[in-house]
Amino acid sequence: MEAPKEPPSISPRMAIAYAIGSPLALLALVFLPAGSIGWRPGWVFLAVLVLGFGVSAMVLARVNPLIYRARSRIQPGTKGWDKALLAVILPAMVAILPVAALDAGRHHWSEVPVWLMVLGYIALLGGIALTAWAQAVNPFFEPGVRIQSERQQRVIDAGPYRFVRHPGYAAALALFFGMALALGSFWALAPAALASAVLVLRTSWEDRLLQAELYGYADYVHRVRWRLVPGLW
Repeated sequence: MEAPKEPPSISPRMAIAYAIGSPLALLALVFLPAGSIGWRPGWVFLAVLVLGFGVSAMVLARVNPLIYRARSRIQPGTKGWDKALLAVILPAMVAILPVAALDAGRHHWSEVPVWLMVLGYIALLGGIALTAWAQAVNPFFEPGVRIQSERQQRVIDAGPYRFVRHPGYAAALALFFGMALALGSFWALAPAALASAVLVLRTSWEDRLLQAELYGYADYVHRVRWRLVPGLW
C-alpha cells in the first residue's frame, strides 16, 4: 500500500497574504459599514473573535498541525456541486458582519437585548471550540467535499464524531447565528439563515456521498444516527 500523499504546505507568499489580509478584511467588514472606527461593540467582537480563534490555532498547532495544509485551499477533486454551494455559503457568511455593523453600528434598526447578545457570544465561542475539537481529531477536515483517496481517508469516530456525524457543520451554524446576535443585529440573521440553509443541504449531500463511497461510513451511520443535532437530525 502506498504511503498517504499529504497536501502541500502553504507558500510563504500566501501565508504572508493571509496574515496581513485577514485582519484588514475584518476591520473593513466591521468598521466601514458601522461608519466609525470607534464603534466599541465592534472592537469587543473582534477581540473575542481573535482570542477564540487564536487559542484554537495554538491548540491545533500542537495536536494536529497537518490541518493547516488540508484547510489552506480547495483541494483538487472537490465536487462541482460543493463548489456551487460554497459560492453561496461563503458570501452569505461574510455578509453577516457588514450587515450587522450597518444595522447596530450605523442605523440602529435592531434593539437586541443584552442577554441575547451574551447568548450570541456563547454560541460564537462554543462554535469555535467545537470546530477546534473536530479539527483536532480529524486530519481529513478539509474546506471542500471530496473522497480523499490519495490520503487514505478513513472514518473518524472519535471526539465529537461520537455524537454527530458532522460536528464542524454544527459548529458553523452556531457561529453564523452567534456572530449576528453578538454584534446586536436581527437583520444579520438573514444572511446567517441563508448560509445555514445551504449548509444543511450540503450536510445531506455530503453524507450521501460518504455513505456511497467511503469504506466503513455506512456502518458508522448505524452507530451515530444524527448528522448535526443529537435527537433532532
